[in-house]
Amino acid sequence: MTAFLGRLADVFAVLGGVILLIIVAITTTNTTAFILDRIAGLFGADVSGLPGYEDFVQLAISGAALMFFPYCQAHKGHVAVELFMDRLPEGFQNGIDRLWLALTAAVALFLAYWMIFGLLEARSDTVVTSVLGWPTWPFYIPGLASMVLWALIAVSQIKGSTSDA
Repeated sequence: MTAFLGRLADVFAVLGGVILLIIVAITTTNTTAFILDRIAGLFGADVSGLPGYEDFVQLAISGAALMFFPYCQAHKGHVAVELFMDRLPEGFQNGIDRLWLALTAAVALFLAYWMIFGLLEARSDTVVTSVLGWPTWPFYIPGLASMVLWALIAVSQIKGSTSDA
């Protein structure tokens, strides 16, 4: 199960990276249009940017940013302060690791719980973006799935560290 969750975290990270590349491409296009508009303005012409650029970037980054959390957890890429912990007995270190993994899983599930309410509220209020008119609630789904996957990976690491201890 842990290997499956790790591969799923890899998939989430790759999808998050693809979304970021799309954001960069659209940002580059919009910036280029801005520069061309300045140049064209010298000749009495204009070049328009991408309508709804801000809407798209806001929605896309909200999901993409969270899609890296499970990968980071699966590869234990979180911040660890080991100056003090390295001097403590190994059993105590393992206990602290399990405690922090449990806390991480709880925080991820807490965030997922509240994201569900945000999704439901955005859907019931029919919230749409200001320019494109896209509904915002579907963009909660990748972040919500990322939070659940993050928690599952942390829980699987607790079980893994229990068998190691």
